[in-house]
Amino acid sequence: MPNKTILITGATSGIGLALFEHYVARGDKVIACGRDSTKLSLLSNKAYKTCLFDLNNPAAIENQLKGVGEIDTVLLNAGDCRYIDDAKNFDGKLFADIITTNLTSLGWLLQFTLPQLINGGQLVLVSSSATILPFPRSEAYGASKAGMDYLANSLRLDLAEHNIDVTLVHPGFIKTPLTDKNDFNMPFLMTSNEAASRIITGVDKRKRYLHFPKRLTLLLKLISYLPSSLWQKIITRKQTA
Repeated sequence: MPNKTILITGATSGIGLALFEHYVARGDKVIACGRDSTKLSLLSNKAYKTCLFDLNNPAAIENQLKGVGEIDTVLLNAGDCRYIDDAKNFDGKLFADIITTNLTSLGWLLQFTLPQLINGGQLVLVSSSATILPFPRSEAYGASKAGMDYLANSLRLDLAEHNIDVTLVHPGFIKTPLTDKNDFNMPFLMTSNEAASRIITGVDKRKRYLHFPKRLTLLLKLISYLPSSLWQKIITRKQTA
């Protein structure tokens, strides 16, 4: 299904970069968005357009996105992950930073992309399997992604009249610059290329919900049905393995 115009945020690294390479290779016109000018410039010879902005700068988002033209698929993938290491001495600034970057920014991105998304288009939000169960230290990251989940499921209802499908993605642990900083066991770790391939396959089929690897996501869903005293012990043990 080539020759579509695909807008990708976070296109300069990790899953976003893998998505960029996959879409370009099959002949799509990709609008690559990122905050690192050096990394973004490396994509300019392959990209249909490049858009340089920080997620926390609404004016820059508007300036870069207002003239991109019609879009077939908007793929909101960019975000950050940092942990609350001491819940008793809660880091309010870190919490606010993650919520702003991962969730509040979506409002601005939607404001400036949805009007350009064609009738019959598709909106894709890359969330996290961390929303299936709460994890230690993930108060900020998990809350931001849980908000994204609700946003995606609510938008699906309201965008149906415009014939716009909404796809929510729950990846498991994916090897990226963000997860390289993790200091805990990451079961069933996948590469960014594997994740991108699964996302593109699901998006092409216009699926509402994608989750992978299922060995992890289905296990988490199963654990969530256990009594809370049991799943809390399991999740805590896995985080410190």
